[in-house]
Amino acid sequence: MDLTDHPEARPDAFVLTGAFRVICRNHRYLTELADRGLKILVLCPDSSRGQAEAVLGRPGPAAELISEVRYATGAMDRESSYNPDVFAVFQDWRDRYRIVGVFAMEEMLVEPTGLVCDMLGLPSPGLRASRVCRSKYLQRGYLAGYSPQSVVVPPSRRTAVELDSLKYPVVVKPAARHASSGVLACDRPDEVAEVLADYPPDETVLIEQRVSGQEFSVESLVYDGEVRFSAVTRKETTDTISRTFVELSHTILAGPTRIAGVDVTAVLTEANRRVLRDLAFRTGVTHSEWRVTDTGEPYLMEIAARTPGDGLTLLYGLSCGRPMEAPIIRLALGEDVDYPAPRRYARQVYLDHRPGILRDVVLDWPGVDVAWTGEADLWPRLRPGVPGDPPALRAVLALRGRGSRLEPLGCSDDRAVTFFVDADTEAELDEIEARVRAALTVVVEPDGR
Repeated sequence: MDLTDHPEARPDAFVLTGAFRVICRNHRYLTELADRGLKILVLCPDSSRGQAEAVLGRPGPAAELISEVRYATGAMDRESSYNPDVFAVFQDWRDRYRIVGVFAMEEMLVEPTGLVCDMLGLPSPGLRASRVCRSKYLQRGYLAGYSPQSVVVPPSRRTAVELDSLKYPVVVKPAARHASSGVLACDRPDEVAEVLADYPPDETVLIEQRVSGQEFSVESLVYDGEVRFSAVTRKETTDTISRTFVELSHTILAGPTRIAGVDVTAVLTEANRRVLRDLAFRTGVTHSEWRVTDTGEPYLMEIAARTPGDGLTLLYGLSCGRPMEAPIIRLALGEDVDYPAPRRYARQVYLDHRPGILRDVVLDWPGVDVAWTGEADLWPRLRPGVPGDPPALRAVLALRGRGSRLEPLGCSDDRAVTFFVDADTEAELDEIEARVRAALTVVVEPDGR
């Protein structure tokens, strides 16, 4: 039977887009969709092909629940390069399925996902948000009132920028990458010139004022232009010890935090609301990153129209007591949501490491073992505590396999070991983090390089 002649016979399907490892890591999305009786379709960048084929070839939630996986070819340093392949895949899928929702779980396919949703009349962040959130220089243009001073350097102007006229220090960043890839701090014109020369010749770059101060993020659930949930996360990055900006920890704040007497939680919540308004953001989840100066002034670093990265979704489950995946799926299906406010402090920590060959990760902690996530990058579900529970170590994950070569932390993919803790107070959270660090040993063998 030709389903194009009988559209009522097409099965209902939901499409997840993004890197396959991210989709596996957040496998609760798969079970939420399967529980609704939906066919699960996955669209990945072509770089995910090897991992996806390996994981789908053996038993597990991915192989059991995913109906079909397709791939799109493109490159992070070429804007909109994934769009043609994505549209070709959807042209085929919509002839065979009744697509009821599409959701971008990872940065590279955010823009084409927004376009597809608009084409199909499905809930989404909207065309402006989908495009602007994928481009750092567009964010500086559309959201100039919240942003540091910046200079856009398209490929044709790479050698024409008057570097001596810039106010230093600055940060140089590719306009379309993610995971802190290629982002470097520079103190002098010659450093900027050296960095610019290392980028691919067709990549647009941003040079912007370096904002000193604490980094935060704001995660929001938005329905039809109205913020249904918003919370603030504090971050630590490698910028205090190097020129890079790799994230080393996320702390969900279960209470207000102040800088120079300013209620940062309230300030960032309101600034984030205004940013979403200016983006005409419609429906979905957002993750905005900010720097707050020592005087309490917020500056937008960037905003993403997708799930927050790393283990933030798991952290919200620990802090709020309820998984975040279900309301995110509901939003993508056009359903209204609610979500509880944080009730416990929760933190994810990434350990730094010395370069070399990873031999082992050893933990001395009763009742908790190191989980090696393996090729599927499958992260465990974490049991949340309730207010009044003692501080707890919820999980330790080894993200790289034994025998892997560990590089210095230049981007998020270089990190190897992470752990999750939660507590009723921030002081208790700091104390248990220190205890876990003392109980963890990352065994690395120097390789002579």
